[in-house]
Amino acid sequence: MKKIAITGSTGLIGSRIIGLLKNEFRFIEILQTDTDITNRKQTAAFIKKIEFDLLLHLAGFTDVDGAENNREITQKINVDGTKNVFDAVLEKHKQFIYISTDFVFDGQKPPYFEDSPPHPLSFYAQTKYEGEKIVNPLSNGKAMIVRLSYPYRKDFAPKRDFVRNIKTALEQKKPLQMVTDSLITPTFIDDIAHGLAHLMNNFSPEIFHLVGGDSMSPFEAGRLVAKIFNLDDSLIRPVTYRQYYENKAPRPQFSDIRSKKNHFQPMNGFQEGLKKML
Repeated sequence: MKKIAITGSTGLIGSRIIGLLKNEFRFIEILQTDTDITNRKQTAAFIKKIEFDLLLHLAGFTDVDGAENNREITQKINVDGTKNVFDAVLEKHKQFIYISTDFVFDGQKPPYFEDSPPHPLSFYAQTKYEGEKIVNPLSNGKAMIVRLSYPYRKDFAPKRDFVRNIKTALEQKKPLQMVTDSLITPTFIDDIAHGLAHLMNNFSPEIFHLVGGDSMSPFEAGRLVAKIFNLDDSLIRPVTYRQYYENKAPRPQFSDIRSKKNHFQPMNGFQEGLKKML
């Protein structure tokens, strides 16, 4: 059984990966209580003493708006932390998978594939792209980059994803403003987990996109959530991209992200993913 060291194992995506794949892989969780990845010496010492075949690096500062006001810690976690972990893995001559995001693109000339040139807009996105450059598969041939987009899952008490934020607000009869002139690509986390299982078993130092089967506006996505869960879609009010993000960190406006390489894992469209949540 392949041994997978994993950072970010208690988060939205990592915890589901372990839950779904625990019978296929032996996971060694690297928790914050084990090591501070922003501490280079501590990280190197910890990774040196554990045995694994591949390290899956999910840990990161992911609050897009919060990153603008917490640049130092975002930089330390997303850039320095990634370098510290990656360098320690290189020392052991093991495989490395870096989880990145569709936010590395600017959303101006969709669709975006694995070979599309990144152009990050926010500080969060910039730090994720800096991480990509550190592990760059083309320059060192030692790492894989896997980009994700708007992940969602059925249950996760510590943190609500965008689907459960919409669902909860509608259940509480709260009005929502959702953008009409924008595109997102929602991705069911179970599909991500099974896609990563293939990639971990068939490691290749290149970039992959594991993303949902279709893209739509947030407004359309909200109405679909209302429809599938039998909630009141009249609570969802249209708003423009410019109005909604006026005082927030910029996001890629048209994040229609696709894959040229994923011939191994079928990815649900948003409606199908929502039905599976039921």
